[in-house]
Amino acid sequence: MCLGGGVAGEAIAGGLQGSGLSLAVVERELVGGECPYWGCIPSKTLLRSGETLEEAGRARTLAASWVEWDVDFPKVSKRVYWMARDLDDTRPAAAMEATGAKLVRGVGKLVDVRTVEVGGDELVARKAVVIANGGTAVIPPIPGLDKVDFWTNRQATLPHELPGSLAILGGGAVGVELGQAFARLGSKVTVIEAGPRILGAEEPEAAIALRPHLLADGMQLLVGDPVAGVEKESGGVIVTLKSGAILHAERLLVATGRRANFEAWEGAGLQQTERGWLKVDPTTLEARVGVYGVGDVTGIGGFTHLAFYHGQIVARRLRGEDARADHSAVPRVTFTDPEVASVGISEAAAREHGLNVITASADPAETARGYIHDFHDGALKLIADRDRGVLIG
Repeated sequence: MCLGGGVAGEAIAGGLQGSGLSLAVVERELVGGECPYWGCIPSKTLLRSGETLEEAGRARTLAASWVEWDVDFPKVSKRVYWMARDLDDTRPAAAMEATGAKLVRGVGKLVDVRTVEVGGDELVARKAVVIANGGTAVIPPIPGLDKVDFWTNRQATLPHELPGSLAILGGGAVGVELGQAFARLGSKVTVIEAGPRILGAEEPEAAIALRPHLLADGMQLLVGDPVAGVEKESGGVIVTLKSGAILHAERLLVATGRRANFEAWEGAGLQQTERGWLKVDPTTLEARVGVYGVGDVTGIGGFTHLAFYHGQIVARRLRGEDARADHSAVPRVTFTDPEVASVGISEAAAREHGLNVITASADPAETARGYIHDFHDGALKLIADRDRGVLIG
């Protein structure tokens, strides 16, 4: 049985097809999970719309003497919803059932390590239970936040109207991606990051390279100044920072991280990490014998490709193979312009692990493509273990 019909659940269904094992997938929302409806797909569609406007502007330098346009946001919104299938999972649900899996609609709750309760009925797994129910947005305990109508990624990725101004709490991947998308479409965007820099999970060079591009798009970046309080006002919200600075915005987006949807399995006696994720063996993905955790719920990485990989590993294990996950080279990308891509571990993490680190860097602007595209910023950084002579990030 699989608790969650996102991309990991889809991978398990496909991986068990023809195995002789029966599979029930319990899904409370839409088959496919967060990515196609409220995450990767609609957010990148928004970014693409803004990117086309930016490219049109660059034409003045490279190809045209006069370029003019108006933003047609209803057209943008319509395309975003089309890409998100208008929140209709008919096709992916049919594809899942075509594998032989049984799709059970409803809110599932793991009452013990073999039993899932759905709508008053109990489903009992004979072989194993896979927890693949993902995560949700973290809502920080900021005074007044519960009194205002704020956005999370779910509202921001499927907007019907373009806000005149947008304040974003959090300067991670979600905050800067959506911030740049809305800024290029015409919103006045302010990103508020409590830490010392944006993209705190990436190398410092990434934030340094990206910052001038975000500023050129008209974004305001406030770092090292946490939010002290939020209150509602006519036509928007008031955000007060710890420094005493006050911001006014039509909309507020909370992008301060993710947490596990632990409510569905916390009663089954499974262990959690310090940050509340489901604790699993990082190679077998077992939380205990016969119980697996895959994808976002593990906290190993909130990436669609990783969830799919986890699903493949577990499907192979359920078929009797000794398949094991390897997380040493998981790639990730923040789809800003320019993009921030990385794989492996950071220099700081490598030094914390006691490795003998050596680094090298290069300037992409010095390449032929940099000159051709008139791109004069960016950074490439390589991190190696000097003792083993291998790249690690």
